[in-house]
Amino acid sequence: MKPKLPAYLPSIGSLSLPLKKETLLTREFLIEKSGNIEMYYAPHNEYINREAKIVLAGITPGWKQMLSAYEEVLKGIEMGKATEIILQNTKKAAGFSGPIRKNLTEMLDQCGLPEALGIENSLTLFQENRHLLHTTSIIKYPVFISGKNYTGHHPAIDQSSLLSRYAYQEFAEELKHIETQALVIPLGVTVERVCRKLLEKEAAPVHSFLFGFPHPSGANGHRLKQFHQNKEEMRNLIEDWRGRKSKGTCN
Repeated sequence: MKPKLPAYLPSIGSLSLPLKKETLLTREFLIEKSGNIEMYYAPHNEYINREAKIVLAGITPGWKQMLSAYEEVLKGIEMGKATEIILQNTKKAAGFSGPIRKNLTEMLDQCGLPEALGIENSLTLFQENRHLLHTTSIIKYPVFISGKNYTGHHPAIDQSSLLSRYAYQEFAEELKHIETQALVIPLGVTVERVCRKLLEKEAAPVHSFLFGFPHPSGANGHRLKQFHQNKEEMRNLIEDWRGRKSKGTCN
């Protein structure tokens, strides 16, 4: 999966801070358009941590993640960093950043993930234990519906050939590049639905999946109820993955 960043570097390098929507949501950075669905380039989902033990998968990057990613690229260009390093740093800066990270890591702690990994807490996955983590989205580039963040609905992924291609082909191909027996954690029911279909098609046979995890966004008013309903089952799934991983039998 060859990164697109080199092709966009000249255009990104010509940008100046502060960045705004009208600066980035332009034809220059438009990847594809289908009706009122617009997909724009953002670099933070291009780097793949092939040695990751944990894969956190959201629906698609939102505007704030896109903005953080471009700001990090501009910083890397100014410092003269290599493209690979820029991609890594952009991934770290933009992946599940902001309040969502706190909600996410607190729930992972309650599920027993730190114990399974032998780390102090889940927040360290975004810090000193970043080598254990790969963050991504089933639709890797930001999608906007009439200029607003795509939330997985209206249209549903299966109702759009553009969205379906990224979810069922591009995302499946990305998972194949992760060489470990990883635990994939779909965030929310939309991502879980895609992952279940990939399993049915045997498109991600080496990995295990933690189903039942709610989307950690503060806008998801049902997340705590869903989490507490599924917590014990998820703890058991993580412990099962831990045991099979130690034996080298994850599937």
